[in-house]
Amino acid sequence: MARENGPRPRILRFATLEVDLQARELRKNGLKLKLHGQPFEVLAMLLERPGEVVNREQLRERLWPTDTFVDFDHGVNTAINRLREALGDSADNPRFIETLPRRGYRFIAPIESIPPVSAVTAAASSATPQAQPTPLPEADVQPRHGKRLVWILPAVLLFGVLVAANVGRFQRLFGEQPRTPIQSIAVLPLVNLSADPQQEHFTDGMTEELIGELSRIGSLRVISRTSVMQYKGEKKPLPQIGRELNVDAVMEGSVLRSGNRVRIVAHMIYAPTDQNLMTETYERDFGDVLTLQREVAESIAERVRAKLTPEQQLRLEQAVEVNPEAYEAYLMAISLDWSRQQQNKKAQSYLEKAIQKDPGFAPAYVELAWRYLDLGQFRWLSPREAYPPAKQALRKALELDEKNCRAHFQLAWLAWRYDWDWPTAETEFKHALELCPSDARIHWEHAYYTAWSGRGAEALAEIGKTRELDPLMPFLLGGEALINYQLRNYTAMIDAGRRFVSSDANYWVAHFFLGVGYEGSGRTRDSIPEYQKAIELSEGDQDPTAALAHAYAATGGKEEAKKILREWQHQSESSYVSPYMIATVYASLGEKDKAFAYLEKAYQERSSDLPYFLKADLRLDSLRSDPRFQDLLRRMNFPQ
Repeated sequence: MARENGPRPRILRFATLEVDLQARELRKNGLKLKLHGQPFEVLAMLLERPGEVVNREQLRERLWPTDTFVDFDHGVNTAINRLREALGDSADNPRFIETLPRRGYRFIAPIESIPPVSAVTAAASSATPQAQPTPLPEADVQPRHGKRLVWILPAVLLFGVLVAANVGRFQRLFGEQPRTPIQSIAVLPLVNLSADPQQEHFTDGMTEELIGELSRIGSLRVISRTSVMQYKGEKKPLPQIGRELNVDAVMEGSVLRSGNRVRIVAHMIYAPTDQNLMTETYERDFGDVLTLQREVAESIAERVRAKLTPEQQLRLEQAVEVNPEAYEAYLMAISLDWSRQQQNKKAQSYLEKAIQKDPGFAPAYVELAWRYLDLGQFRWLSPREAYPPAKQALRKALELDEKNCRAHFQLAWLAWRYDWDWPTAETEFKHALELCPSDARIHWEHAYYTAWSGRGAEALAEIGKTRELDPLMPFLLGGEALINYQLRNYTAMIDAGRRFVSSDANYWVAHFFLGVGYEGSGRTRDSIPEYQKAIELSEGDQDPTAALAHAYAATGGKEEAKKILREWQHQSESSYVSPYMIATVYASLGEKDKAFAYLEKAYQERSSDLPYFLKADLRLDSLRSDPRFQDLLRRMNFPQ
């Protein structure tokens, strides 16, 4: 078939298949098939020259630029095999792609081309259900370093389109040396190319969700969001970022949302040498944004030759749709601070909207449960108000997605802190880590749980794993301090607390842990200003307030401690006050009967404070020899 002059077609049809060259989609009988990256580019190149031989050298020049290092034979064979699989073709009996040994490949099926419609016709047809989506303008984020310019290749297909300079396999860096395996990656904050600054939450949410997809891959260490977000807007060289995060590769890119279309342009760079490994473009309807994220994650997994379990591979290949309004509300929710009461409640309203718009969207239920857990553990809601709704949301999430690692992690938390079911907590933590081995938050909470269980060495190893996954996490030193709190190692708490305060003097938990370290080491007067600072920064959190009351009572200030009790009594008329925290103040004042009465109230309401603090809390040391204390431990079936 000779190539014709005139308008270049956007859609090419052959047999029951059609290729949308601008949207970069392959469809069969109107249904989208999974084909992107190199296999799609090979197909486009063959369709550009129907009936002609496209040799392997031409494929190399088109798909693997000369400044990249790649296992070319493996890459082209993989691309051809995946293309044939998508088309339902066979090398032995080809319908579409013929292999010419030692020469190349040829597209042999008849092709029907559909020329582009005029702008007026396109505008008119867009109102019909069958209209093709309006393509996004060609735009990309320019990498921050002059040596990695994004090249828009010439319009050599039968249309004007951005062709991604796609590097398939990172083979070697120098000469014949074998390639360095890519075992770790950081996904830097994606750049918002929309004119609307309100889309920042959407872009940041896309970054977080992409990290979440990659964290499921056990053979790949993926840096967590809290560390990578510190590079938002930074102009540091990528090799420096790679060293700071201790990763082999860095991914940076852009998100452009226009109407109902979303485009991601992703660049993966080998950090030590600043070498480009992949530049690829992905574009879909907004409702297919979850599939788009999984396509990016799958491409990265392919490039680094990550070992995927069959379940991981299946998840990445599954197409998932979401209501656009639901996803928008979900992204707004996850952008809000979990450590602030009002932002947590605002997030809940967004998540309830997301669930209303799309009752089948599992991540919204998981995030809603997480917000309830935060409202409960910070004592902004009572256990009965917080934890049963969280359980209900998690049950629904797992009905929709039984492999959701964060749902299992939150079930572990509830089993530990609310149900007091230690075997289930252990099982659910293990399952969550198996599903998402690179999720720093799960390792973080598991470190607390193992320290609480008395497994100090395992807890410190988990904090080490958290440090690998989230090296710039502001709360990392808090993890060390909290583990030493459970182990009652107060000298180590002082060391971690001082380093924590030096790194973030405005974080109330840092001052609280330092105060506990001082008090546990016999330096109670030194603890008082730290507790006071923690109360100020936390806007009155009950834990440092109870600690201050204990320190006052221990240094002769019983009236100050009683004043705190009176304030809590007044506060309890309008909001929740933890009976456990009240019990610690009565214990500080030597009023044991009242202390045990409030511990019993905490037991009856299944306070999440009770299992968390009971074994290690120095505020209760005066009660430990009392038979009633031992009876409480027995009734809760504490692990020994």
